[in-house]
Amino acid sequence: MRIVGGRWAGRDLVSPGAGVRPTAEPVRDRWLSLLEPELEGASVLDLFAGTGALGLEAMSRGAGRVDFVENGPASLHALKANVATFRLRKKARIFKLDAIPFVEALDSGAYDVAFADPPYGSRKLDRVVEQWLRVPFSRILTVEHDRDHHIPGKAKHYDVGGQTRVSVFVARRESREDDSA
Repeated sequence: MRIVGGRWAGRDLVSPGAGVRPTAEPVRDRWLSLLEPELEGASVLDLFAGTGALGLEAMSRGAGRVDFVENGPASLHALKANVATFRLRKKARIFKLDAIPFVEALDSGAYDVAFADPPYGSRKLDRVVEQWLRVPFSRILTVEHDRDHHIPGKAKHYDVGGQTRVSVFVARRESREDDSA
């Protein structure tokens, strides 16, 4: 596994080994390419971070900072090693927490871009999206899921390889009625 785009393209990532489903490199490349215009200087949230590949890829493509949320011991070990390798201790935070209570505690607009790649077939994806629909904790929420998984809410859907789909939600901007005054 490696970074596929940006200033760190080609650099290897530590992997936790068997039992973890990392996002395939071609899928990650297409996913991040969709969002690249939004990444410059962005604050990023990487939920179900695993190795941190999505957040690190976002940093490689210009994001300003990234928060990783992961609670699996093997994945946390790999994630910490990857953050150290890329010398991001001042631009990255790692939260050893379950993603659901983490997002439930966030305020609206806490991040610019949020990634969620929970285990396929789990209800966690729906819970993250439902929470975002109640309290849009990021300007953009983007999720990876099986193409046959129905996602609640209004999003743009992109088939990015095989059975994999990425859905992108964009928060509505609050209108200001007093702008003309």
